[in-house]
Amino acid sequence: MKRLVQVALIRHAHAGQRSAWRGDDRLRPLSARGRRQAEGLLQTLAIVDAVRILSSDYLRCTQTVEPLAQACRLAVEDEPALVEGASLEQVLRLFGGFRAGAVACCTHGDVMALVCEELLRSGLAKRDALRFEKAGTWLLDLVGGTLTAARYLPPPAT
Repeated sequence: MKRLVQVALIRHAHAGQRSAWRGDDRLRPLSARGRRQAEGLLQTLAIVDAVRILSSDYLRCTQTVEPLAQACRLAVEDEPALVEGASLEQVLRLFGGFRAGAVACCTHGDVMALVCEELLRSGLAKRDALRFEKAGTWLLDLVGGTLTAARYLPPPAT
Protein backbone atom coordinates (compact mmCIF):
# COMPACT_ATOMS: atom_id res chain seq x y z
CA MET A 1 0.00 0.00 0.00
CA LYS A 2 1.37 3.40 -0.97
CA ARG A 3 1.59 5.85 1.88
CA LEU A 4 0.94 9.56 1.94
CA VAL A 5 3.95 11.74 2.64
CA GLN A 6 3.54 15.44 3.30
CA VAL A 7 6.49 17.70 2.57
CA ALA A 8 6.60 21.25 3.91
CA LEU A 9 9.03 22.85 1.45
CA ILE A 10 10.17 26.11 3.03
CA ARG A 11 12.20 28.87 1.42
CA HIS A 12 14.72 30.22 3.92
CA ALA A 13 13.73 33.34 5.81
CA HIS A 14 15.08 36.84 5.16
CA ALA A 15 18.87 37.03 5.31
CA GLY A 16 19.60 40.56 4.16
CA GLN A 17 21.14 41.37 0.79
CA ARG A 18 23.57 38.89 -0.76
CA SER A 19 25.57 41.80 -2.21
CA ALA A 20 26.02 43.38 1.24
CA TRP A 21 27.49 40.20 2.75
CA ARG A 22 31.30 40.15 2.63
CA GLY A 23 31.98 36.58 3.71
CA ASP A 24 31.24 33.09 2.41
CA ASP A 25 27.60 33.16 1.30
CA ARG A 26 27.03 29.76 2.93
CA LEU A 27 27.60 31.52 6.26
CA ARG A 28 25.20 34.44 5.71
CA PRO A 29 22.84 34.45 8.72
CA LEU A 30 19.23 35.45 9.02
CA SER A 31 18.48 39.11 9.58
CA ALA A 32 16.40 40.25 12.56
CA ARG A 33 13.36 40.07 10.27
CA GLY A 34 14.37 36.56 9.21
CA ARG A 35 14.66 35.43 12.82
CA ARG A 36 11.12 36.71 13.45
CA GLN A 37 9.93 34.84 10.34
CA ALA A 38 11.63 31.64 11.56
CA GLU A 39 9.82 31.93 14.90
CA GLY A 40 6.57 32.69 13.05
CA LEU A 41 6.89 29.46 11.08
CA LEU A 42 6.01 27.60 14.28
CA GLN A 43 2.48 28.93 13.98
CA THR A 44 2.33 28.59 10.19
CA LEU A 45 3.47 24.97 10.34
CA ALA A 46 1.44 23.95 13.40
CA ILE A 47 -0.62 21.76 11.05
CA VAL A 48 2.49 19.77 10.09
CA ASP A 49 3.53 17.03 12.50
CA ALA A 50 7.09 16.68 11.23
CA VAL A 51 8.93 13.41 11.74
CA ARG A 52 12.10 14.75 10.07
CA ILE A 53 13.56 18.18 9.35
CA LEU A 54 15.99 18.50 6.46
CA SER A 55 17.82 21.58 5.28
CA SER A 56 20.40 22.97 2.93
CA ASP A 57 23.58 23.33 4.96
CA TYR A 58 23.64 27.10 4.33
CA LEU A 59 23.38 28.87 7.69
CA ARG A 60 20.30 30.89 6.72
CA CYS A 61 18.43 27.66 5.93
CA THR A 62 19.36 25.82 9.10
CA GLN A 63 18.53 28.92 11.16
CA THR A 64 15.11 29.08 9.48
CA VAL A 65 14.10 25.62 10.71
CA GLU A 66 15.91 25.58 14.07
CA PRO A 67 12.88 26.87 16.04
CA LEU A 68 10.72 24.19 14.41
CA ALA A 69 13.31 21.51 15.15
CA GLN A 70 13.48 22.56 18.79
CA ALA A 71 9.68 22.57 19.10
CA CYS A 72 9.47 19.10 17.51
CA ARG A 73 12.51 17.82 19.44
CA LEU A 74 14.19 16.83 16.20
CA ALA A 75 17.65 17.44 14.78
CA VAL A 76 18.10 19.41 11.57
CA GLU A 77 19.60 17.06 8.98
CA ASP A 78 21.87 18.55 6.28
CA GLU A 79 20.60 17.56 2.83
CA PRO A 80 22.67 18.18 -0.34
CA ALA A 81 19.57 17.96 -2.57
CA LEU A 82 18.32 21.21 -0.97
CA VAL A 83 21.39 23.43 -1.55
CA GLU A 84 21.52 26.24 -4.09
CA GLY A 85 22.04 24.84 -7.56
CA ALA A 86 20.40 21.47 -6.83
CA SER A 87 18.47 20.02 -9.74
CA LEU A 88 14.79 19.17 -9.85
CA GLU A 89 15.78 15.53 -10.32
CA GLN A 90 17.75 15.60 -7.06
CA VAL A 91 14.82 17.13 -5.19
CA LEU A 92 12.25 14.71 -6.61
CA ARG A 93 14.55 11.75 -5.87
CA LEU A 94 14.81 13.01 -2.27
CA PHE A 95 11.03 13.34 -1.98
CA GLY A 96 10.54 9.89 -3.52
CA GLY A 97 12.69 8.38 -0.78
CA PHE A 98 10.42 9.57 2.02
CA ARG A 99 8.32 6.67 3.32
CA ALA A 100 5.59 8.15 5.55
CA GLY A 101 4.65 11.08 7.71
CA ALA A 102 5.54 14.73 7.33
CA VAL A 103 8.95 16.11 6.47
CA ALA A 104 9.97 19.77 6.67
CA CYS A 105 12.61 20.80 4.13
CA CYS A 106 14.32 24.19 3.95
CA THR A 107 15.86 25.32 0.69
CA HIS A 108 16.63 28.30 -1.57
CA GLY A 109 14.72 30.35 -4.12
CA ASP A 110 16.24 28.64 -7.16
CA VAL A 111 15.17 25.21 -5.91
CA MET A 112 11.70 26.51 -5.03
CA ALA A 113 11.40 27.89 -8.57
CA LEU A 114 12.17 24.45 -10.02
CA VAL A 115 9.56 22.79 -7.81
CA CYS A 116 7.00 25.47 -8.71
CA GLU A 117 7.61 24.83 -12.41
CA GLU A 118 7.02 21.12 -11.77
CA LEU A 119 3.75 21.96 -9.97
CA LEU A 120 2.72 23.99 -13.01
CA ARG A 121 3.67 21.19 -15.44
CA SER A 122 1.80 18.60 -13.40
CA GLY A 123 -1.34 20.75 -13.13
CA LEU A 124 -1.12 21.05 -9.34
CA ALA A 125 -0.77 24.84 -9.42
CA LYS A 126 -1.67 27.68 -11.76
CA ARG A 127 0.94 30.16 -12.94
CA ASP A 128 -0.70 33.09 -11.12
CA ALA A 129 -0.55 31.09 -7.86
CA LEU A 130 3.16 30.24 -8.09
CA ARG A 131 4.90 32.08 -5.29
CA PHE A 132 7.94 31.37 -3.21
CA GLU A 133 8.58 34.31 -0.93
CA LYS A 134 11.24 34.13 1.76
CA ALA A 135 9.83 32.04 4.63
CA GLY A 136 6.97 30.92 2.38
CA THR A 137 6.05 27.25 2.37
CA TRP A 138 4.61 24.84 -0.17
CA LEU A 139 2.75 21.92 1.43
CA LEU A 140 3.18 19.03 -0.97
CA ASP A 141 1.38 15.70 -0.78
CA LEU A 142 3.11 12.71 -2.34
CA VAL A 143 1.77 9.19 -2.76
CA GLY A 144 4.29 6.60 -3.84
CA GLY A 145 6.78 9.38 -4.58
CA THR A 146 4.38 11.17 -6.96
CA LEU A 147 3.18 14.71 -6.28
CA THR A 148 -0.60 14.61 -5.85
CA ALA A 149 -1.52 17.94 -4.22
CA ALA A 150 0.03 21.28 -3.35
CA ARG A 151 -0.92 24.44 -1.53
CA TYR A 152 1.03 27.55 -0.63
CA LEU A 153 1.32 29.04 2.85
CA PRO A 154 2.57 32.64 2.78
CA PRO A 155 5.37 33.77 5.07
CA PRO A 156 4.47 34.64 8.63
CA ALA A 157 3.78 38.30 9.30
CA THR A 158 6.70 40.11 10.91
